[in-house]
Amino acid sequence: MSDGFKILDGFPDTVLAVEAAGKVDAQAYETVLIPAIEDKLSALGKIKLLYIIGESFEGFTLGAAWDDTKVGLTHLGDFSKIALVSDVEWIRLGMRAFAPMIPGEIRLFSLAERQQAEDWISA
Repeated sequence: MSDGFKILDGFPDTVLAVEAAGKVDAQAYETVLIPAIEDKLSALGKIKLLYIIGESFEGFTLGAAWDDTKVGLTHLGDFSKIALVSDVEWIRLGMRAFAPMIPGEIRLFSLAERQQAEDWISA
């Protein structure tokens, strides 16, 4: 998988499943993730997000970090469930810190628990 985001298939329509790999930049947000979120939201109103930060993830550029913040603030109440699958400790800590401000149900999973995350978000 190349750098950026890959939208994953095989999930219910209500689920946006995405995997981050390599170095994620602002263009990845603007051309892949944000349009995917907005397309699903316009069709469904609320969605579930499966966000996988895989083993090949190398980090976010400054522009990507800013876009991530904007997405979070803009769509704060648009996710009924969020499953974060990652072994990157600073990302897990960040999600734990912001989880109380996010109205939907949030669960953290390790990469070894990916199947459980997929099952939970699809239920």
